[in-house]
Amino acid sequence: MYKNLVETINNVTTFQNISEERKNTLQPLIDFVQQKVINRQEININFICTHNSRRSHLSQVWAQVASAHYAILNVHCYSGGTEETALFPKVAETLNHQGFNIFKIADTNNPVYAIKYSDNSLPIIGFSKKYDSPFNPVSAFAAIMTCSQADGGCPFIAGAEKRIPITFEDPKISDNTPGQTNAYAERSLQIATEMFYVFSKISQ
Repeated sequence: MYKNLVETINNVTTFQNISEERKNTLQPLIDFVQQKVINRQEININFICTHNSRRSHLSQVWAQVASAHYAILNVHCYSGGTEETALFPKVAETLNHQGFNIFKIADTNNPVYAIKYSDNSLPIIGFSKKYDSPFNPVSAFAAIMTCSQADGGCPFIAGAEKRIPITFEDPKISDNTPGQTNAYAERSLQIATEMFYVFSKISQ
């Protein structure tokens, strides 16, 4: 992995800031991944938020990197929304600052980004889409609800084997304020910490 990304990872893998309450929130995802590992099955995780623009992308990216870091095989992370918008540019900027190599592969109203964590690994493809987009899995996946609005507004996720609410505060509240950069960095690091905690608990 890239040097700057490794430094970020080293700073988030102490897990000291995760409360017991939050660990309980994360436990169903740990259980889902662990059972798939035991059964030697593919592990498909779809992170879902309303607009698929911020928290769901951060969760998808950090979960994929965490699985690679801990060498958990056959993990495929996705993201989607209850509606399609665009990946918010500050998310890409934040991930770039934290060590990823990011470039646009399609510059449209809904840009498509290649998000790389190492030179020789497949990039994570980031763009906004509905949770049931053909790009995403249609069955045997965990649906992780990263915002309470999507969790409440989507009582049923077709094809989901398990539905798990793991909600995060929206960094959007900081948009157009002097604290925006710090807010996005903090949310990204919180999500990174929690996703690395999840995969650190998986036994092979």
